[in-house]
Amino acid sequence: MYLHLGQSTVIDDKSIVAMFDIDAVTVSKRTRDYLSAAQKNGEVINVCTELPRSFIVCDDGGRQLVYISQLSTKTLSKRRYHII
Repeated sequence: MYLHLGQSTVIDDKSIVAMFDIDAVTVSKRTRDYLSAAQKNGEVINVCTELPRSFIVCDDGGRQLVYISQLSTKTLSKRRYHII
């Protein structure tokens, strides 16, 4: 199954390692350091035009990619498990 993250970006939900609420986890220095390192390594993909609300860590064949989304983790979770 696939998950739409916003701005025409769709990922395979099997590649998702974790989804995080930006407001809740960026208070931690470890999280800020992780995101900063991912940005420097070119592993961050920004798929939002508005205020970011979540980031999604995915395994892309041994390489981690971090998607920044304007959708909340709650909305993404609902989309992930919604069967059409």
